[in-house]
Amino acid sequence: MGISKTAAFDDKTVEMSNILKALGHPARLAIVLHLLKVDSCICGELVDELPLAQPTISQHLKELKQVGLIKGNIEGTSVCYCLNLAIIITLNDFIANIHQQLNTKNSCCE
Repeated sequence: MGISKTAAFDDKTVEMSNILKALGHPARLAIVLHLLKVDSCICGELVDELPLAQPTISQHLKELKQVGLIKGNIEGTSVCYCLNLAIIITLNDFIANIHQQLNTKNSCCE
């Protein structure tokens, strides 16, 4: 296994790479889309919504929480999750910046 070369990139680039990597799995994307749809914190209903086992869903939630896309609050014996608006805004700004730059440049691949 090679040594990670992320040190060669600025912190913002590494952060965005980690966020996009987390969103690159269909189950994690489905979790984010479900959180958008219900517009509230979820505690345990993901097992009923996704065709995955509870331990698998827990692993995906852990990945999303690790990059900051979701936040978790402990309520009784369960952890409730919701989207982290600050990270969603950061992601939106990143994509909007790419879009803006594409609109101001001539495409060489037309």
